[in-house]
Amino acid sequence: MRKGFVVGLVLLGLGILIVRGDIIPTLSSVTGSSPAFHWNYSANVTVDETVTHGDFFTIYDFSSIKLTTAMQPVGWTFSTALIGPNAPLTSPTDNPSLWNLTWTYTASTPIPGSAALGIFSVLTGIDQLKAGQFTAQATRSVDGTKLSNIGSVSVPVPESTALFPIVGICAAALFSRLLRHQRA
Repeated sequence: MRKGFVVGLVLLGLGILIVRGDIIPTLSSVTGSSPAFHWNYSANVTVDETVTHGDFFTIYDFSSIKLTTAMQPVGWTFSTALIGPNAPLTSPTDNPSLWNLTWTYTASTPIPGSAALGIFSVLTGIDQLKAGQFTAQATRSVDGTKLSNIGSVSVPVPESTALFPIVGICAAALFSRLLRHQRA
């Protein structure tokens, strides 16, 4: 009993040593009405981590509509891409036909954790949500090492035009199967 307790205590201590902080975006709200919905994300940097120039977070597969309206706190720059950018050593699911949202910290003054980074918003015509992914890169406060993380975040359901290629392929496969079945 005593040996098991000591082993458990050692494992708990090792777990505490490897815990690290992250940049974590969370969907705060979807406001507005058709055709203009504001998707508002709050982002935080956790303890023992700092946001420095060049650190970023990406929300994947946001929408099939390229967004042109974004709002972010001072010191952050917004960009979109069909692929990536990914935080190093992460492997998010990334559909190359849906836009990714990236906010990059461009200010020179570091933001030490634990801190709220602010509200990051985009405007789109969709208000239905589904589970998506994000990756982020920040800097370890103690030694300046870059750290990456990956997690889940809510994103819009792709609009129906993004589904046309999938529906077309399924319809072609079904039609081909019916033709083969009639010939047999």
